[in-house]
Amino acid sequence: MPRANRTFIAGHYWHITHRCHRKQFLLENSVDRKRWLYWVYQARKRYDFCVLNYMVTSNHIHLLVHDRGKGEIARSMQLLAGRTAQEFNSSHGRQGAFWADRYHATAVESGAHLLRCMLYIDLNMVRAGLVSHPRDWPHSGYHEIMYPKARGRRINYASLLEALNYESLTQLQTSYKIWLDALLPTVSTRREPLWTESLAIGGLAFTRRIQSELGGCARKRKRTLESIGYALK
Repeated sequence: MPRANRTFIAGHYWHITHRCHRKQFLLENSVDRKRWLYWVYQARKRYDFCVLNYMVTSNHIHLLVHDRGKGEIARSMQLLAGRTAQEFNSSHGRQGAFWADRYHATAVESGAHLLRCMLYIDLNMVRAGLVSHPRDWPHSGYHEIMYPKARGRRINYASLLEALNYESLTQLQTSYKIWLDALLPTVSTRREPLWTESLAIGGLAFTRRIQSELGGCARKRKRTLESIGYALK
């Protein structure tokens, strides 16, 4: 496993993944998953955490976020990880690490690549064989996208529409349903590490720019052409 990236560049979109310690199923209880979702909501309120999509499973989480350059991602991730771990250990009489040491962040280009990332997140539990459709897993951003709510929401609809070049949420919902229905019959249980281990995914110019802006060891990384676009490994 490569060393996790958690360096952010303002203005970009990031797919963040964080696993429970030693891949344990510490979030298998829906009550604990709901508490993580509560802290996502609190991060939006406290730090203006700009979330475009999310998923919490039994042993890891996904977040698709926009970095606005105010340090909000680091503060939000600290809040989410810290409060979730504290509450879990307290309620379960447990001690020790709750999360794996580092979360990983992959830069994703806006538009079509961001859309593919959203679909990857929403189909997570379908790939795991636990549900047949994203609507059957309640702890994900799919429900907020397809069934918007005015209160208690975590997703920033305005930023989501801008990132995907849509004028209205209704237009996005219609298209998203078509894309999802087309992908569902092709979903396999095969793991897709590109979305969780790459430094960047997008077009050639985008991955080159991220490589340059990250600097350091990133400049030694390879760019490869994949079915989803170019990936900076």
